[in-house]
Amino acid sequence: MTGHRNPAGQRTVRRHNLSLITTALAAAPGSRAELAQRTGLTKATVSSLVDHLIARAVLIEGEPATAGVGRPARPVRLNPDGPVALGVEINVDYVAACVLDLTGELRCYRHSAVDNRAGSAAEAIGQAAALAGEVLAELGQPPLGGALALPGVVGADGTLLRAPNLPGLTGARPGEQLAAALRLPRAGRLLVDNEANLGALASLRAEPAVGPDFVYVSGEIGVGAGLVVGGELFRGTHGFAGELGHVVVSQDGPDCGCGGRGCVEQYAGQEVLLRTAGQPDLERLEVAVAARDPAALVAVAQAGSALGVGLASLLNVLDLPKVVLGGVYARLYDEITPALTVQLNRRVLAPRGPGRLSRSPLGIDAAVRGAAGAVLDRALRDPAGIEDRGEEFRGDLSGSELNGSELSGSGGSSGSSSPWRTPGAG
Repeated sequence: MTGHRNPAGQRTVRRHNLSLITTALAAAPGSRAELAQRTGLTKATVSSLVDHLIARAVLIEGEPATAGVGRPARPVRLNPDGPVALGVEINVDYVAACVLDLTGELRCYRHSAVDNRAGSAAEAIGQAAALAGEVLAELGQPPLGGALALPGVVGADGTLLRAPNLPGLTGARPGEQLAAALRLPRAGRLLVDNEANLGALASLRAEPAVGPDFVYVSGEIGVGAGLVVGGELFRGTHGFAGELGHVVVSQDGPDCGCGGRGCVEQYAGQEVLLRTAGQPDLERLEVAVAARDPAALVAVAQAGSALGVGLASLLNVLDLPKVVLGGVYARLYDEITPALTVQLNRRVLAPRGPGRLSRSPLGIDAAVRGAAGAVLDRALRDPAGIEDRGEEFRGDLSGSELNGSELSGSGGSSGSSSPWRTPGAG
């Protein structure tokens, strides 16, 4: 019995040590000697693991430095031309896809405006699969895997449990269907999560100065929030935490798709904002606001006030110190924050700290970039499987032959110790 346990123990130690190397290099490049110091591993172990990861295109080693005494050190870093991480987003009025390299740099991005409210799951997923195929085909590198951002509550098995603005996808498992369309291998199974959660994690990566505790507000047709506490997502018992758009700000307000009345979304959502301003799209709204159009200014102020009331309730319950505004609110940040700030100052009980409000630099790209970032983080925590995921990827990535008949979905759930939603790849 002992003989059977030892190999498993050795594999576990090796996976752990590989993770130490890649996470250390994600923080900063370094020579093999420096990596030994930073990780606590022996120089021989570091050298063996670095060679292993270089052979699999995960790491590259630079030219030796010429300055100094003794044998010159060669810097080791993550390979920007190695395997890539795929992010996909299906939102109410658009789909998007992007690829990040191992260093976290954006290598390719696609965005397509499409109204998904009246469409079927197969139609929305077909659009997303086509974009995903395009970004992967453009770069040609093997994917580590993919992640899908959705504007609703995602169950542990990948089911879209609640999405009032996407009735055609509610109850479906879009992650499994998208993975099947792209022919992702089981080893590269698709992660699935709420778009506000992924936007929050993208902000955590892009804005380290915001700190480990904040609320990320996703402003699209729906309104959501990603809650970051101690540098980790707070999901709640059933994954419903952060449904800011359905916080009630007026008991006698308009009906909401969630079944309630007077929700934040009915005052501060993108569609209401455009309708009140009398503008057809965000671009025209931005122009109208810049021209000081009275209707546009009133619409933005009303949205900011309602958002502030809802956020104040959230902040009073959670006592988080900062708010990052994303999506449409990032685009209208200067115009929407005065009314929002009035409500926060009036209603939030905690003392005001410096920089309570900030604008996400990622705009509407936060969720899709957060999705790719989730894949990247998982790979760097467990680099032992990177080469397998790349080698197992199969299928035409052009997206030209993807259609509804291919989107039946298959495969079951697969457990994971990762904090991400990780249904099976099909």
